[in-house]
Order: sequence, then C-alpha cells, then structure tokens
Amino acid sequence: MKHPFDEMLLQLQATAGAAGAPSQSQSQSGPTGTGAAAGLQRANTRAHYRTYLEWLERQPREVMKSRRDEAEMIFRRVGITFAVYGAKDEDGAGTERLIPFDLIPRVIPRHEWAELEAGLVQRVNALQRFVKDVYHDQEILKAGVVPAGMVLKNAQFRPEMMGVNVPGDVYSHISGIDIVRAGQPDGSGAYYVLEDNLRVPSGVSYMLENRKMMMRLFPELFAMHRVAPVAHYPDLLLETLRTVSPAGVNEPTVVVLTPGMYNSAYFEHAFLAQQMGVELVEGQDLFVRDGFAYMRTTLGPRRVDVIYRRVDDDFLDPQAFRKDSTLGCAGLLDVYRAGNITLANAIGTGIADDKSIYPYVPKMIEFYLSERPILNNVPTYLCREPKDLQYVLDHLSELVVKEVHGAGGYGMLVGPAASKGEIEAFRAVLKSRPDNYIAQPTLSLSTCPTFVEAGIAPRHIDLRPYVLSGKTVQTVPGGLTRVALKEGSLVVNSSQGGGTKDTWVLEA
Repeated sequence: MKHPFDEMLLQLQATAGAAGAPSQSQSQSGPTGTGAAAGLQRANTRAHYRTYLEWLERQPREVMKSRRDEAEMIFRRVGITFAVYGAKDEDGAGTERLIPFDLIPRVIPRHEWAELEAGLVQRVNALQRFVKDVYHDQEILKAGVVPAGMVLKNAQFRPEMMGVNVPGDVYSHISGIDIVRAGQPDGSGAYYVLEDNLRVPSGVSYMLENRKMMMRLFPELFAMHRVAPVAHYPDLLLETLRTVSPAGVNEPTVVVLTPGMYNSAYFEHAFLAQQMGVELVEGQDLFVRDGFAYMRTTLGPRRVDVIYRRVDDDFLDPQAFRKDSTLGCAGLLDVYRAGNITLANAIGTGIADDKSIYPYVPKMIEFYLSERPILNNVPTYLCREPKDLQYVLDHLSELVVKEVHGAGGYGMLVGPAASKGEIEAFRAVLKSRPDNYIAQPTLSLSTCPTFVEAGIAPRHIDLRPYVLSGKTVQTVPGGLTRVALKEGSLVVNSSQGGGTKDTWVLEA
C-alpha cells in the first residue's frame, strides 16, 4: 500500500482504500476542518509531525498563500535563481528561474537522522579510500571486486592523477549523497542511497536560504520545535578547507573558483564565498608562477593555497585538459601535482560518483572498512552486461533508466510515466549505447504534504545531505529536500520543474 503522505502519516486513511494517494478532493477536505491542513488525519500522524500538524490546522489557507507569495518575492529580490541551459529568452540568453520553495517542511526524527548520518560517514569514508586506491595501488581492481576495465576505461578516470598524493588522503571534501525513503511491504519506510555526488555537488545554498526563509515567515514554529541548526555550514566548510591546505601553510588563503555569472549555480558560488569571507575568483583572476598559484588583487599578486572549485575537471587547466577552456588556469595541474595547492574536490573524483560504479559501493565498504553497509543501494542493472541489458529492454515500461554520466534529470527514462513512443525511441538509443546506461526499479518514493495551488497534496521527495571531509568527517543535520511538484512525478531536479523544502532534524 502507498501512503497518501507517508512521511507524515502512520497508515492509510480508511477512506483512501488501497488505491494510494488521495484525490484532490480528499487532500483538501476531511476531519481536520477548513484550514490549510484540511484532509490530514491527526490520529494517523507520525509522532514527530504532530505538533506541526496541530499548528498547520490553525492556519487559514489565505495566510499560507500570502506567505508563499512573500517568500517568492524575497527570493526574487535577493537573486536566488538558477539558469536553465537550452531555455532561451528573446535575446538568446539562458533563462533565470526561481527554484520553487514549499512552505511545509520535511521533518526527520532524531533517531532516523542518527542512523542516516552514520551511514553517510561510512559511505563517504569508503569512497575516499576507493579514489585513493584507484590512483595508487589499485588493490580493489587487482582483487576483482570492481572490474578494472570499468574504472580504467571510464571517462571519469584521470590518468594524470596516478601517484598524486593529496593532503590527508581526502579527495572529496564536499560530498552530496542523494537519499530516498521508500515504502516497505509492512507499511514502514527505509532509506536508500540513490546516487553519490563527489565532483561539484550543488544545492547547499538553498538548504541555508530555505531555513532562513522559514524562520522569517514562521518564527513561532522554531519556538515550538527543537530543530537542529544548519546556519553554521559555511563555518564548517571554511574550517574543512583550511585543514587540508598544503604542508607548511599555517594561514591558508582560500578562494572559490566559479565559471562565471552565466553558470547555472553562480548564485551559490557567490553566496558561499560571501558567507565564508573569502574571494570569489574566475580563471582569468589566477595565474601560475614558479610552481605556485596566485590571484590578481589591487595590492598585487597573492598566493592561493586552497581552491574550492566549482569548475569541472575538463575546464580546470587548458594545458592539461581541454585546450579551448577559458574557465581555468594554465599550469594549475603542475602546481597541484607538486603539492603546492589543494583543490576541493580533487581532480578525478568523478570516478567514484559515476553511475556505473555506484552498484559496487557496498562491496567497497566491505573491502576497505570490513563493515556491512548501513545504507542500502537501490538494485541496479548495468546495461553493459548482456543479461542485464536484455532484462531492461524487456521491462522498459517498469524501470528508470539513466545515463551513467548524466545529471539534472536529463537523458533518463521514467518507464511508468513514459508514452509508448518515448519508450520505443529510448529503446533504440539504449541498444546503440548500452554501456552508457544503468537501470533501476521504480521505487515507491515517500511523499510529503506539499502546498500546491489546489491545496495540500502529496508530492514525491528526496534528500541530499552534505558531508564535509577534512581532518574529520562532519555533517550538518538534514540537507536539501527536493520535491517533485508535478503530480505523480518522480523527478525532483530543479531543471525539470522540481522545488525545495526546509529539512528539519528534531533534536528531541
């Protein structure tokens, strides 16, 4: 059975039957009266949502709508937007959009977060060990745990990193691990890792701004709930970056490297630099001299020790990678290989978040840590394998198929939501490049009450917690909850019409 709001409710409402999510009319009327929370049954509410639901019942819909309008106005005024590539305005520029913000938070009880956090730390530690191993002794490849060809022939493998030592053996300083909660046959829920993001994971600025917005709009809620704070994330990030500076540097200079104002996440780059109190630079602001990297300032060159780079590997150094790149700094790789600068995240970390490598992460945990995985993977079919490919082709209408290097919800097929024509077109693409795809079953993703135009309705969600790795491994409680605002959609990416929610981890 599928819960109408299975993040909030213990069991199906009797009137909903076994059909799953309630209709729009069921979502908007019911025993809780005529307020914003009409349609939710208090008796069935999970314990950690009860105080919030009692508050929500007292809120008129008109007030909630006005608060939503206020949030949109503030986000637009502050410039919290992202660019959608391929969507053009009359002048041919990328379209700037707001990421829709939902007023109803996603609430996680303390005990669930404790288990999630332990699983995240375990997983990131294993992935760090894997990246180091790949670029050094390759023990896991020699042992046959991960097929050597899948790594060494992978587009994300960077031979330039072979034998390169990095401070503290930390390769992914900022990791974003995408988590989903799916229903179980007994009506409970379990968390699964959907994918790992170890290159340049984005979205943390929205986590911070969502919390600020909720505290501005509904300060009384934070007097009623003990919500774990997230505002200290920029301090933790700066601390993490400073602890991995090159040897012998006591007062490191940290900068954020951005591709520039036309990048889809430019707001976040500028926001994080401002919050950390460090310089935001572009490639043209940097140069290499005598084995060190410098930035140009009004007072003359200043040595740079740590770069939090939001530029992909291919564009970091035109002497080593793409010759036509104007986004990086010529000679940066030589400085890096000499140990005179730290790049966060390290070059070559993409080998650990490639979707074709993802199925092997549980084995990595056992191989490197001698532990059983705390968080489960989603069962995954590797289309490069003939048996898996045949199964996927026979069950395309039931599966989610993704590009191994894809991101942003592009280049994927959600079988149950696709038309016959879309499935057949995708079948031809899959047959021509099977090694470029993986497939997974369509999980019954948990839903959370979401304030949409028609009222409160269930919408599917995921969670991206952020893990910081330096001298220690740290998280801030929660992360970025993304919500698929289209009814029935499983795609939460902002580029595909998704929105975000504040994520509350209760301290008691």
